[in-house]
Amino acid sequence: MKFSEEKKASIKMYILEKIDQQTERLSKHVSEELGISQNTVHSYITELLDAGIIKKSKRGNYELVTNVLEYTMKRSEGELDHDTYAYDTYLYPRIQHLPENVEHIWSYGVSEMVNNVIDHSGAEQLCLVIEQNYLFTRVILLDDGIGIFKKIKDHFSLATLDDAICELFKGKLTTDAENHSGEGIFFTSKMMDAFFILSDGKVFAVNKYENDCVIDLDKWERGTCVCMSLSNFTNKKAAEIFDQYANDDGGFFKTRIPIKNIFDRSPVSRSQAKRVCNRFEQFKEVIVDFEGTEWMGQGFAHQLFVVYAKAHPETVIKPVNMNEAVANMYAHVLESV
Repeated sequence: MKFSEEKKASIKMYILEKIDQQTERLSKHVSEELGISQNTVHSYITELLDAGIIKKSKRGNYELVTNVLEYTMKRSEGELDHDTYAYDTYLYPRIQHLPENVEHIWSYGVSEMVNNVIDHSGAEQLCLVIEQNYLFTRVILLDDGIGIFKKIKDHFSLATLDDAICELFKGKLTTDAENHSGEGIFFTSKMMDAFFILSDGKVFAVNKYENDCVIDLDKWERGTCVCMSLSNFTNKKAAEIFDQYANDDGGFFKTRIPIKNIFDRSPVSRSQAKRVCNRFEQFKEVIVDFEGTEWMGQGFAHQLFVVYAKAHPETVIKPVNMNEAVANMYAHVLESV
């Protein structure tokens, strides 16, 4: 049976995804899932081997061929004078063959993260690591400056590093308001498939339960590590991400708070709610995402959805992804209004 070029490409992509997921008995699995013979699967695997896209790891198993490049930039040598230098010099040559929407996302994300290092970290050195295979590109930035969470905590006189991380999720946060909007981390984290910041033993992660970025923390004792990963075939567009959180005038009016990323356990207290809703008044709409949260306490719910909401009627607080227990507590506190 002859397949169209589009179907062939689709089959190969499926095989690559299963290799990336380390699927056991690969050819049998693909054969059964796609309804094609194992001989056909083997022929596509051979093509991928010949193209240098995959390699054998052991008998019957394969892995994606991943290229790793590492570069070091120093402030004293003028390599941290411009926020586009790292992207233009090192990353763009590696992704220029990818679709335009992918290139736009990387251009924005890397430039924003490097700009943070230049203007806020005080770092002398920035290490850039690029990991790339056929499916995705990952960029890791490690600087030797003051840690980002400590910088935010000290600047805003916050009680803990966890409070600083909580503020980062909201956006519109900057220690240099005259020169920065505080939007870079917020929008970059939304554009990437995976986004992590590690500093001072703490982690800011878009998805708390992913482990997409493994860093050997023994190699560095201070500073900040940013890890970003994006599919080489993503359909995401930078402009569409901005539009989700901006109004017709281009203003950053909406934010999203993932509760599971902020608290290790279900939130219960008024003090926890006060942490969450700090600076909500800077937004017209706040989406509070309860995905992965099993329950919330009456004090937390009442403070957030009743006390704060009454004091700030100009800000709409919208809960989403509530399970039955969370929804019942939400309904319970609203009955007291």
